[in-house]
Amino acid sequence: MKKTLLAAALMGASFSAHAVAPGGPGCGWGNLLFEGKSGLPMHLLATIVNGTSGNATFGMTSGTNGCDTNGALTYSGESLLGMTGVMEEVAQDMAVGEGEALTALSVSIGVDAADRAHFNSVMHQNFASIFPSQDVTAAEVMQQINMVMSQDQQLAKYV
Repeated sequence: MKKTLLAAALMGASFSAHAVAPGGPGCGWGNLLFEGKSGLPMHLLATIVNGTSGNATFGMTSGTNGCDTNGALTYSGESLLGMTGVMEEVAQDMAVGEGEALTALSVSIGVDAADRAHFNSVMHQNFASIFPSQDVTAAEVMQQINMVMSQDQQLAKYV
């Protein structure tokens, strides 16, 4: 059950991720076809056109189709930790120094497989500063995790 919930949370995080459109806000034929339209159906149709034809990917690599990859991507969705129950599972795993939720967190941060045991160990050693109270927020936890990682030579490259 724990694996299923975590997988669903990760999939939900990836589907709900909002970036400043990869390749730029006007990238791909879907954006050209539905220019000026708004709402979920139009965005889905534009995404389907771009995805099924591969033209946005081509545009990003060739600099055509209104695509520009110079801008920085941003994310305004909810953190993986902010999802119901995930933070509690991460806290439990971090308290013991291993577990599926802690592994999922390290994967979502981008920690290489070779560094995950070290990540688990560092998170375990710093559990009290990462989770200073029961009412800590997901944003505060992520801020503390980033701070702890930035102070560790091996993990600083992931921050």
